[in-house]
Amino acid sequence: MSRKIFDSEHEMFRDSVRNFMQKEVLPYRDKWHEQGIVDREAFLKAGQQGLLLMWADEKYGGAGIADFRYEQVLIEENARYGDAGFFMTLHSRLVGPYIGELGTEEQKARWLPKCVTGEHILAFAITEPGAGSDVAGIRTKAEDKGDHYLLNGSKTYISNGILADLVVVVARTDQSSRHGLSLFVVERGMEGFERGRNLKKMGLKSQDTAELFFDNVKVPKENLLGELNRGFYQLMHFLAEERLLGAVGYLAAADAAFDITMDYIKERKAFGQTIADFQNSRFKMADMRMNIDVAQAFIDQCVEEHDRGELSADAAAKAKLFTSELECRVIDDCVQLHGGAGYMDEYPICRMYLNARVSTIYAGSSEVMREIIARSVGLDPRKKKKEAGEIQASAA
Repeated sequence: MSRKIFDSEHEMFRDSVRNFMQKEVLPYRDKWHEQGIVDREAFLKAGQQGLLLMWADEKYGGAGIADFRYEQVLIEENARYGDAGFFMTLHSRLVGPYIGELGTEEQKARWLPKCVTGEHILAFAITEPGAGSDVAGIRTKAEDKGDHYLLNGSKTYISNGILADLVVVVARTDQSSRHGLSLFVVERGMEGFERGRNLKKMGLKSQDTAELFFDNVKVPKENLLGELNRGFYQLMHFLAEERLLGAVGYLAAADAAFDITMDYIKERKAFGQTIADFQNSRFKMADMRMNIDVAQAFIDQCVEEHDRGELSADAAAKAKLFTSELECRVIDDCVQLHGGAGYMDEYPICRMYLNARVSTIYAGSSEVMREIIARSVGLDPRKKKKEAGEIQASAA
């Protein structure tokens, strides 16, 4: 299906990104998978190529390109020729913008240049053992001690947690409010900041996912990111882009899986014919192609709306929900069409299957996405309870 979203400059960029992925990422995929972490050199090479924090102003070493379509191209090419565990996009478009939009001039000058070059790798620490999608349940706290904040608590399932040099940490600063959260930048080497193990996962083996511990960490006042006690609302502001980033990646993975499977079923034979010759295979591939193309049209429209500053929270939730579940369905069908080979780690589709399972969980689970969408169409039980309470109060 012809896509109208990109112009010639985007396609030239795609060619350069594809060359980078084939040369600097693809050959190391197995190595990273086995060692459980991407080499830091990969981030440095991406920085040299100008692929990190492309939106950053030129005075910080960036290209000053805010156009989300460039990141979309990067995600799509990484899904096809790179490594799903190479979390450049988390570094550049999920964590970086918190510094870019909330940071003071001093903070941006201090942190952004080395983030652009890949010398400093970024991570975001929200999830705790008892708080996932419900950020209001966060217990990690930061106490104002006059000239610094004293940070105590722990985080888990933190992507880039081992590699990270700068970690944006969400902590409670107002005990009287469920939403009394603030954001702090914790730097590698701060006393009391420790990393736990590199967690073993079902998929995304090359992506370092860690536990982080904060034991009386003295965080300088100048490392408060944004306004004190406004962290909850700052998180909400960035969620739409986070979910769109995910949606672009999930769909790109489904599309790559489709092509891998097409090549396989045209070569593999059974009962005197190729797997592609069976009606079941043809129908399965037809259904996958239809769903991927329909989803792509929606995602491209979401990208255009996002670049105009018009992407709504419920549209982002729809994009995230549909593409993450589509990715799982498509890759499951692709494994089935591979037969026994699909269960073997040496075949790319096997790893893609394991990688895809988390897509419906992180960046907001499918259940949370459905709740957001339901509320957007007027099905909000909180509103009903509030109205019922007002009716009871007026009756009394």
